[in-house]
Formats: sequence, structure tokens, C-alpha cells
Amino acid sequence: MAATDIKPVKQTVKDDVPTLKELKDAIPKDCFESSLPISLLYLARDIIYCASLIYAALHIQFIPSLELRIVAWATYGFFQGCVGTGLWILAHECGHGAFSKYQTLNNFIGWATHSFLMVPYFSWQITHARHHRYTGNMEKDTVFVPWTDKDLASKKNLKIEQLKHLAEETPIASFFQLIGHQLMGWQLYLFLNVTAGLKSGPEGKGKIAFASHYNPSSALFAPSQWILIAYSDLGLLIMGSIVYYFGTIIGGGNMFLLYVVPYLWVHHWLIAITYLQHTHPDVPHYTPEAWTYTKGALATIDRTTGFIGRHFFHEIIDYHVVHHLFSRIPFYHAERATKAIQPLLGENYHEEKEDGFLYSLMVTFRKCIYVSEKGRPDAQPGVLHFVQSDSK
Repeated sequence: MAATDIKPVKQTVKDDVPTLKELKDAIPKDCFESSLPISLLYLARDIIYCASLIYAALHIQFIPSLELRIVAWATYGFFQGCVGTGLWILAHECGHGAFSKYQTLNNFIGWATHSFLMVPYFSWQITHARHHRYTGNMEKDTVFVPWTDKDLASKKNLKIEQLKHLAEETPIASFFQLIGHQLMGWQLYLFLNVTAGLKSGPEGKGKIAFASHYNPSSALFAPSQWILIAYSDLGLLIMGSIVYYFGTIIGGGNMFLLYVVPYLWVHHWLIAITYLQHTHPDVPHYTPEAWTYTKGALATIDRTTGFIGRHFFHEIIDYHVVHHLFSRIPFYHAERATKAIQPLLGENYHEEKEDGFLYSLMVTFRKCIYVSEKGRPDAQPGVLHFVQSDSK
């Protein structure tokens, strides 16, 4: 298969999409009910995984062989990154109110868990809710809003007809761009509000350039929300102090391997998962005039990822479409809810069964560069598709 090949999914969202009520009525009512004991058991499982890996890592120094120590640390970093991503996803459930029916408890668990991962919980929760409200809207969505042909041509000082050659850049250039995307994408979003739409601010206000999720007075948030941002920052300050304290005990190098390496893995997975949930040649984006909540929610894609996605990542990749339609459905009911609505959705449901998640990330990153209303010969007004290069 060529480097820019990617398997097609079912075609773009049609005009005859079911109503949100029709979709909700098709889902068994108990799918909308969260169970605090079940959620806590998943949380306890992930905490046990995390603690067990830390315990094992603290004994790596006793391995006599340097080569085996390197392998052991690399193995620890990868799996602790997977566990950390799972914890992040459970805090994500808290942010949506899907962890339990007690939102105060949800917020405390979400704040504590995200703080452990150096994520500003309430800051993220506020802008993430805006993302769910306007998914697929080219102006109001807050994450991974793609370039349009006109904007990208203007930025690169090219004619629109010349843009198709961008996907033909050398693979090594694309590879290094992808590495930067994976290593810095999450923090760039938190610090600078990158990839947001031009009217993604509060109440539809314009995009706030260089706005930070860490700033209580940031224009990203309503003035009354400053205390929530301060709580988020407090959690980061506490966790940062803990990391620094233990670093003085076990050494900076060991603390880097124990915490920072898994932290980077978590960031990698978050960016990869979010990007691939919303980016595919067959998944459209919409102008505000053509956009509806349901169409935007259906402009997402389920991807089959195997054991790691289903076990460690709590199936957030496998059943993401239904999550965008009804974000209060707990992840452990998402499969049943998805199967319930698939007959109604037909070709409006997008799914891709992966040959490899990371392979798909590389292919998608290289292929999906910009969108256009002329991205397809049969495109409807206001529906933008990724434009494919002329390369085979």
C-alpha cells in the first residue's frame, strides 16, 4: 500500500440524518445511567496498575545489565503512558458528568486525576464542552479545525491550484512535522489555543489568539469562571511540588524516567486519539450555515484499535461517535449504544478498522492537510472535504 493510501470509510453525512430524539429513543434507557461503583472500580484498577508499575520501576536500578535496564525503563514508560491515558479518560468522563450522577464528586475526582497528570481540569472542561457543542463547525469548534484552501494558500503565498503538491513533500519532512505535532500539540493547545476556529471564543466571540488555559483572566473564560481556573492551577502547583520533592529524593534522572517519560506518552496518545477521531478524508467539516449539532457529531469516526484501545483507553477510540451525540453515556455502555443507533445511521456512521493505529496517524497526517468546498465533485454547499493530492 502506498504511503498516502488510506482505507475509505462510508461516505459523508447525508441530508436525511435521523433527529437527535430518534437516535436517543433507539438507545436502551439504561445506557444513559452511570454507576458510581462501576466507575470507581475502573478508577481503582487504573490506580493499581499505576502504583504497581511505579513499584516495579523503583527496582529497575537493581538490574545488573545496562541493556536490560534500558529495556525495562522503555517498557515502563510505554505502559505507564497507557495507564496514564486511561486515567485521563476517566477524568474526561468526570468532566462530562458520565462518571456518576454526583457532579460535585465527578469534579473532585476529575480535578485530582487530571492534576496528577498535570492537566488543568476545569480549564479543559470549559473549552472541551465548547468543542462538543460545535464539533465540525469551521468557525466555532475549538480543536483540530483544519485549514481551508484559501487560508492555507494565503499563508504560504501560493495559488490554490498549487496546494495539492503539499502532500507530496518528502516523507522525512512530514515525519519531523508529525513528531512536533505529537510532542508539542497538547501544550500548544493549552498555552496558545491553537487549532481553534475563528469564532470559538465564549458566546461565539472571535478566536482568542495566544490565550492560555492556565490564566484565570484569559478571554477563553467568562469572568465568573476565574475561580475554577485558579483551582485548576492549584492542582498543578500541588502536583508539580510533589514531583519536585520526590525528584530531590530519587534524583532528577530517575524522576524524569518515572514521571516525565510517561507524561510525554500520555500527551502523544491524547493528540493522536483526538486528531484521528476528527480527521479522515471522508469525514466532512461544515460552514456555520450548513452545520447542525447532529451533523457535526456524526462528522467523527470510530476506529478499531485492539487490546490497548479497548482495555487501557476505555474504548474511547472504538465508540466515539455516540459519545459526541450523547456525552453523558458512560464508556462502558458505549458499545451497546453504538450498536443500537447503527441501523438508523446507515451511511452516516463512519468507522475504520485499523491495520495499525500509529500507521493510520502517519498516513492521515500526511494526507489530510486542508479542506475545500470543492474537495469533492458531489460536495454540497457548505460541506468541506479534505482535498487529496495528485500523487498515487
